[in-house]
Amino acid sequence: MKRRTKIIIGIVVLVVAGVLTAGFASRRGKDITPVTYGKVTRQDLTSKVSANGRIDAKRKVDLSANVMGQVVNLAVREGDVVKKDDFLLQIDQKQLAATARSADAALQAVFSDRDAAKANAIAADQDYQRALKNYEQRIIPRAELDRAQSSRDSARANVAALEQRISQARENLNAARDTLQKTTMRAPMAGVVTALPVEEGEVAVIGTMNNAGTVLMTIADMSVVEAVMEVDETDVPAVKVGQRATVTIDAYPNKTFPGLVTEVASSPIKRNGISTSTTEAVNFEVKIQIENPPPGVRPGFSASADIITGTRPKALAIPIQALVVREKPGSTPGKPLDEEGVFAIENGAVKFHPVKTGLSGDSNIEIVSGAKEGEQIVTGPFRALREIKDGTKVKEQKEEKDDKAGGEKKS
Repeated sequence: MKRRTKIIIGIVVLVVAGVLTAGFASRRGKDITPVTYGKVTRQDLTSKVSANGRIDAKRKVDLSANVMGQVVNLAVREGDVVKKDDFLLQIDQKQLAATARSADAALQAVFSDRDAAKANAIAADQDYQRALKNYEQRIIPRAELDRAQSSRDSARANVAALEQRISQARENLNAARDTLQKTTMRAPMAGVVTALPVEEGEVAVIGTMNNAGTVLMTIADMSVVEAVMEVDETDVPAVKVGQRATVTIDAYPNKTFPGLVTEVASSPIKRNGISTSTTEAVNFEVKIQIENPPPGVRPGFSASADIITGTRPKALAIPIQALVVREKPGSTPGKPLDEEGVFAIENGAVKFHPVKTGLSGDSNIEIVSGAKEGEQIVTGPFRALREIKDGTKVKEQKEEKDDKAGGEKKS
C-alpha cells in the first residue's frame, strides 16, 4: 500500500471517529434537561387575600320623602357638614296646613256637640227623677216613667258616643299635624351630606310597594370609615372577623392604612337585585374598618386591601413554582387522584417526593411534610417541570441576567 493511500485512510478514520464522538456527545446532551435549582429553606410566611372595593361610611342614612310636595327651601349643599336636628329642607305645606286646621276645627265642633249632649243628658236625668217621684205617688202611669228612663239612657249614650268621636277627631288632628311636621326635614344625625340628588323646585314623591320614593339626600357619619371589599368565593373561607388588613385608597397614592375585618357576608353579592348566575364570578362582601382614616375621605373612593389570613415564622418553605401536581400512581381509571410534590435532585437525576403543604405566601408555600431543610429541588422552568419524570438527568440552567456593560444576556 502506498504511503499516500495510508494517509488518506488515516484521515478518513479520524473524521469518522470525530463524527461518531460528536454524535454521541450531542445525543448524551439531549438526554440531560436544563433546569433551575432551588432549596428547601426556612422563611417567615404571611398569607394574604387581596380584594378590591370602595370606601363607605359605617353609618349613613338615605333621607326619603314622607309626604308628597314641592321642595320650596333647600338649606344644604353636597359636602356640607351638618349637626343633629339641623334644618335641611322644606316641602310645601300649604295644603297639609289647611288639612290640619280642618281637623282642629272638626275637633272643636265635636267638643261643642258633647257640651250640648251633656246638657241634654242632665235635663233627661232631671225629667226621670221627677217622673219617678210622680210614679211613686201614683200621679203618672208606669209608661210615663219608662219613657223618661229611656230618654235619660239615650242622652247618656249620646254623650258617650261623642266622647268617642272626640278621641277620633283628636287622633285625626294628631295625624294631620304629624304629616305637616314631616314637610320640614331635619338631620337625624351628625355627618356629611354625601349625596343631594334633589333640587329646589322639584316634587318629592313618597314610596309605594312597587315604586321607590324620592331620595332627597344622603348623610354619612365619616368618623367611622369602612372599606367594603369584594372577595372571591375561593378566598372567603380563609377570611375571618378580627383579622388585620392593610388598605390602599386610590385617592391617596403611596399610603397604606391599617384596618380590621368587622364583617364577612354569608350570601353572595347580587347584581341589580338579581342572584349571580353560574357563569359569573361569585364574590362576597367583606367590610374592613379603617383605623385613622385620612381627612377628607369620601364614600365611593376606590380602594384595595390585603387581608392577612395567617402567619408562620421560620416555616419550612419552597418557591410556589416548584410545587408540582400530578396524577397519583395507582388511581382508579376515570377517577384520578392528584398529589402534590417536588422533584428533588439526587446524583444529577430527579426523584418525585410527595409533600403536604400548609400556608401560602406571596411567592413561597409552606411544606408541612415530605421535604427536608436544605434539600435541593427543581424550581423551573414550567415546561421542564411538566415533562421530567423520576430518573430524568438534569443540569443547572443559570438564570439570565443583563450584562452591565452592553446590556446583552448571558446563559
